[in-house]
Amino acid sequence: MALDQSFVGRSYPPTDPYEVGREKIREFAEAVGDTNPAYTDPEAAKALGYSDVIAPPTFVFAITFKAAGQVVQDPQLGLDYSRVVHGDQKFAYTRPVHAGDRLTVTSTIEAIKSMAGNDIVDIRGEVHDEAGEHVVTAVTKLVARAAEEG
Repeated sequence: MALDQSFVGRSYPPTDPYEVGREKIREFAEAVGDTNPAYTDPEAAKALGYSDVIAPPTFVFAITFKAAGQVVQDPQLGLDYSRVVHGDQKFAYTRPVHAGDRLTVTSTIEAIKSMAGNDIVDIRGEVHDEAGEHVVTAVTKLVARAAEEG
């Protein structure tokens, strides 16, 4: 059954702040194989004009995807997460994420579509720092595969 279009535009409460740690950034950079010294060396980051190490662009996926869980787990929406695959991911930055940032995410259902029995949900995660300044917008596309017949 197709998801209810009236959920488009629905926003969920901001997450608790996530404190970005230098070690988490280093671990993430190593995990994705990115050797940019701005991700691991505070002096290299400062030489580029940053106050501390910065995070690779996809680092925020971990916190925005967790925040999208509010949408996924909304019983009124009725998304069958056991059938969900990650369809796409986009980021639009205002500034890089820095070690020491305290970030919150507000998730909003941006679009709901049905194609060939699949439900497709776009979730926009607006990431702000402790001062309320915008850092990045992440758009996650989730595809709930159609139930198999028979």
